[in-house]
Amino acid sequence: MRILLVARNRIPVFAYGGTERVIWDLGKALNAMGHRVSYVVKPRSRCDFGEVLPLDKRRPLLPQVEVAMRQVGADIVHFQSNPFADLEESERFARPYVMTEHGNAELGTRYPRNVVYLSGDHARRHGSAQYVYNGLDWAACPAVDLAAPRRYFHFLGNAQWPVKNLPGALEVAAAAGVPLAVMGATRLQFKPEFRWTRQAGVRFHGMVGGAKKFALLNGSRGFIFPVLWHEPFGLAVIESLYFGCPVFATPYGAFPELVPGHCGILSYSRAGLVSALQRADEFSAAACHEHARDHFHARRMACGYLEKYQQVLDGQALHETPPVTQVHPRDLPWLP
Repeated sequence: MRILLVARNRIPVFAYGGTERVIWDLGKALNAMGHRVSYVVKPRSRCDFGEVLPLDKRRPLLPQVEVAMRQVGADIVHFQSNPFADLEESERFARPYVMTEHGNAELGTRYPRNVVYLSGDHARRHGSAQYVYNGLDWAACPAVDLAAPRRYFHFLGNAQWPVKNLPGALEVAAAAGVPLAVMGATRLQFKPEFRWTRQAGVRFHGMVGGAKKFALLNGSRGFIFPVLWHEPFGLAVIESLYFGCPVFATPYGAFPELVPGHCGILSYSRAGLVSALQRADEFSAAACHEHARDHFHARRMACGYLEKYQQVLDGQALHETPPVTQVHPRDLPWLP
């Protein structure tokens, strides 16, 4: 199969990146399975396993995609965001396509009929049953040292998004009396509001990637992540599990699907997570690692999308009617 992946991103990514990492690992897995992969992405992107065609942001997207599909002989195009101005335009688009929704939308948002979501919860909140779990290329990570000393907990996420709830993670760490390594923020923050963190026992590492991030994860006792929205998936969760870290988070969005009982504790409250941290040593780093390795790898993701591609190529839309956002995704409770 010849597959064109389209994203308004640059590949590859180093430090912070969700969609970029997923589409890179998806393309790499599809290529390893014998499929031909090409990308339409931002200029200055590069890829050693597929052709890269630069996206011109000054021009309409769909005509560029039509040209790219002819140029590479693509059988199907896989959009990583909604390229259509409205549902009528999606129905008029004559090429076989699949679209992945990577985020959350406002109540009442309507989607093209060939949309795919990232988890069962993500799909259900849109009245859909079509989803493919994200997966990562674990072979690209260094070997995990499950016997390494683990002396702190960690937070991993873009702290400029209030829904990631770094203040909640700081509260939990302070109340539990545990050190915290923060990846995705600095001690002094100006956006979305001013914050200066004086809390003892907290080290800020900024936006990190590569060897530094992996080393920090490999030294952690667990992941504190009390998000305040319905997380569509949670790459930080599966990465943390892969490095042997149990997860202590709120039970929103996809987290109950990603974190079984032997890999962490989910609670709506600060007190619940503080209590959970006292049990951190009861969790097996090996079991957490094996769960992520076996369930959330890139080849499994690629197989899931290949099923969706084939359904569309066989002339069957993924949904009979356009899915609609049915649940408000943000401003969820964070209890004492």
